[in-house]
Amino acid sequence: MELVRINKYLAQKGVASRREVDKLIEEEKVFINGKKATPGQKVSDDDKIEISGKKIDSKLEEKKVYFLLNKPKKIISATKDDRGRKTVIDLIKCSERIFPIGRLDYDTEGVILLTNDGEIYNKVIHPKNEIYKEYVALIKGEISDIEIQKLRRGIKLEDGITLPAKVKLLNKENGKSEVSIAIREGRNRQVRRMFQKLGYLVLELKREKIGDITLKELKVGNYRELTKKELEYLKSL
Repeated sequence: MELVRINKYLAQKGVASRREVDKLIEEEKVFINGKKATPGQKVSDDDKIEISGKKIDSKLEEKKVYFLLNKPKKIISATKDDRGRKTVIDLIKCSERIFPIGRLDYDTEGVILLTNDGEIYNKVIHPKNEIYKEYVALIKGEISDIEIQKLRRGIKLEDGITLPAKVKLLNKENGKSEVSIAIREGRNRQVRRMFQKLGYLVLELKREKIGDITLKELKVGNYRELTKKELEYLKSL
């Protein structure tokens, strides 16, 4: 029987993403054959795996599902929230146990992908694939060309200099600017912090694209399954 890392194994079973499995291991909630799991530990279908006291069926192989959600503001990009706030999972009717691919800020709306396919999750978030996420930001103040160039080159934040971004001014009037910005990183509140570093408050922020996948005409709060073409694109990454 082939041995695979515990995070990959559970991701393939549709239990959680690799990152979430690693977190559960850190929280000492995962047990293998009655002993606490360790990061990177390898397992097979012959092992008895439990998460928070619940046994994981080795024969479990959920149907793989893929959704695109136009996330509203005030919704958490997680599978659950300790404070009882609504999550992206609550917005999708699905019998499979799905999880979001990456995160979208609580106050940001727009495209977010959800699946139970751990391999697709890994392809989308892995830095080597350099997938750009495109946002449209409405900021307070009329941004200058010089500051646009700074965003393109990279902004020095407390957690390091950002990678070069694709930036385009869409509109500028009445003390406000509308800016399209595409980044290939996933730092916490990154776009907001980049503008803040330049002295601009982000009034509205929406993610329009993840790579080649766009919202198109999908209304806020609605979702749909990925098309065959979109899925093939993700698998090709």
